[in-house]
Order: sequence, then C-alpha cells, then structure tokens
Amino acid sequence: MGPAQVVRAIVRRSLFAARWRYWYYIAAYAFARRLIQVDPRQVAFLSDSRGELTGNLADLRDEIARQSPSTRVVPVLRASGRGLRSLRQALGLPAVMARSRVIVLDDFYPMIYHVTLRPETELGQVWHAVGAFKRVGHSRAGLPGGPVPGSRIHRNYTWATASAEGVRADVAESFGIPRTRVHALGVPRTDAFFDTDAVAATRARVRARFGVAAGSKIVLFAPTFRGHGERTAHYDASWVDWAGLVRDLAPEWTLVVKMHPFVGSLAPEARVPGLIDVTDEREMTELLIAADALVTDYSSSIFEAALLRRPIVFFAPDLDEYTVSRDFYRPFERYLIGPVVAESRGLAAAIRSATMDDDVLAPFLAEFASACDGRSTRRITERLILAGAPIGGER
Repeated sequence: MGPAQVVRAIVRRSLFAARWRYWYYIAAYAFARRLIQVDPRQVAFLSDSRGELTGNLADLRDEIARQSPSTRVVPVLRASGRGLRSLRQALGLPAVMARSRVIVLDDFYPMIYHVTLRPETELGQVWHAVGAFKRVGHSRAGLPGGPVPGSRIHRNYTWATASAEGVRADVAESFGIPRTRVHALGVPRTDAFFDTDAVAATRARVRARFGVAAGSKIVLFAPTFRGHGERTAHYDASWVDWAGLVRDLAPEWTLVVKMHPFVGSLAPEARVPGLIDVTDEREMTELLIAADALVTDYSSSIFEAALLRRPIVFFAPDLDEYTVSRDFYRPFERYLIGPVVAESRGLAAAIRSATMDDDVLAPFLAEFASACDGRSTRRITERLILAGAPIGGER
C-alpha cells in the first residue's frame, strides 16, 4: 500500500478526518443559508458520477417540466468523484444547495452527508439501481470497505425511493434511515421498458450505432466491479476467453461488453475482433433494451433484464470470495432466474440455451420490482419532489 492509499485509509476510518475533508462546503453552506432564502420553485440535482444529466435524473427533469413548468431544475454534475471540483462549481454549489427546496441524488454523494441542511430543504435519494442484490451502504457494516461505526453517510435523507414494497426494508437498512422514509414508487429509468414503440426504436438505433449485423442477436456482458469503491474498483478480464467466446457465439450472437464505469474499458488484450466494447456508454437502459440476453454476476441489472424478459446468465467465477467480502441481501440462490456459470468455457452454451421462465419470473418481479410499471417518474415527481411546492395554474 502506497502513501496515498495509507492516507485515504486513515481518513476513511476517522469520522473527524472525513468531516474535516469537507470543511469548506460545511462552512460555505452555513454562510450561504444565512444570506439566501429558499426558493420554493428550485430543485437541485447533484451527482458525482455523471458529467451530464442522464438516467433517473434526466427523466425526472423532463417530468418536472411537464407537471410544473415554473419549477427550475439546477443540475450540478461531474463525471467522477475523484479529484477537486472546478473553482466555479466549488463556489457555486453551496449557494445552489441553500436556495433549493429539494435536493435530489441518485448515487453516493459524500460531501452532503457532513452538511447540516436547513429544515426547509428536503434531501431525496432516487438510487440508480433496481431491487436489492449486493449489499450497499450501512448494509455493509462489518464487511471490508463498509462504513465505520458512527458513519453519517446516507442518514440525512428526507425520503428515498424503492423499486418494490418487498425491498423497502433493505433500502432503509442500506441508508440507515427509518423504513417510513422509503417509498416504493419505482425507478424512473425503467419507465422506458413499458413503451413498446420506444423499445423497438431503441433496439434499432443501438444496433445501427454499434454496427451489429442484421440477424445477429446481442448478448450484453455487463459485470459489476470488485473492490471497495471507485478508487479500488477492478475486474479480472482474464476470467474470460474473449476470443474463444466470440468465436463460439458467432455468427448467431454478437458479444457487446460494458464494464462498470468505475473499472473503465477492457484491457487492450481483451479487445479481440468481433467484440464490441461499449463501456463509454454511461447508462445501461438502452443497452439492455437492445440486448437479447444478459451475462452478469452480482449486478442489479438482473432486475432490469427481468422487467424486459431478457434471458440472464450468471457468470460468477469468484462467488465464494465475493460473498465473504460483499455479500447479498438474500442468499445468492434466490436471485438465480437463469443458469450460473463459473468458468469461461461454459458461457457460450449457457447463452445459447438460456430462457426466461414466466413461472420463476413472476414472483421474482413481485418481490424486487413490483413498483416498476411505466409510471415511476410521474409518481416520484408528483408525490415527493413537487409535493411541497407552491400550487399554480400549471398544475
């Protein structure tokens, strides 16, 4: 472990050091809230994991504009939580937070957990993932990379959303908040799955963009990362014989690979002819719509693929190690709505033969995604984001 890693480990274990890291924002916000009144028609969208408004936040922005045109959405975004913010963003962010009636997140946002928000401001979390699969947040307490005792992360949410009534307790545990603050209203970006015309158009558009041959089906290989977070994220590409997999699947299938954003693109030696690396695509939604099958491991994309009725293959060569280091909300077997493969040589056959059993799918979706019905964005906007906003003629 190098000096930088040692310093980060010390900071992570020290609640005082973690709070001191954000001293500027704590002080600047405390000053700004004394000078700036809350604007009842301003909503802020904050993200340290995307450089542009996409996914849940883009859908919510559009719905807010539809339901309440006079409400102003102010996004403050950056593509990665690593490094310092720009001077302009650092100066402007405390004022945006102080003026906003609602602040909406869709991912981990470490700075805001150390800021004491004014009572008039709501902090909402529309987590980017569906269901409850690998443990996150306070559910990782005691596990490697989990929060230290007394950690403030997530605990100050006014409200959070969940994809189903069956996972409300899991979401509450992961955020360290009462279950009453968690609302089973769905996941905005899954609304696109229920628009038949949009699904057909998206499939055609994605296939054309990546040059997938006519008549070839797409298998999307999309694993989650290993490691404790963005700075330590990795994936062992040597687990897969990429050239052999492309060869064994062709010409019926085209292999499309999307690594987790924390990991980055495949190593050069893995980028074999016939493989399409789409890791630079920020969102999974359109890729899942275009796919005819999904290969993943412990990623919440299984719930989205299930909503789309796409066959799933679980490629889990490190299941025992991952269970010890990260673990799951349910026993791993509860998630297996498709075959599980531990070695690369079994992947091609599993992909070709994978199907989706409706008798297995129905209870799975009822437990993990019952609130995802094509109307999630409207419900969250109406019942949470705009619930306390002034009522004007536009509503």
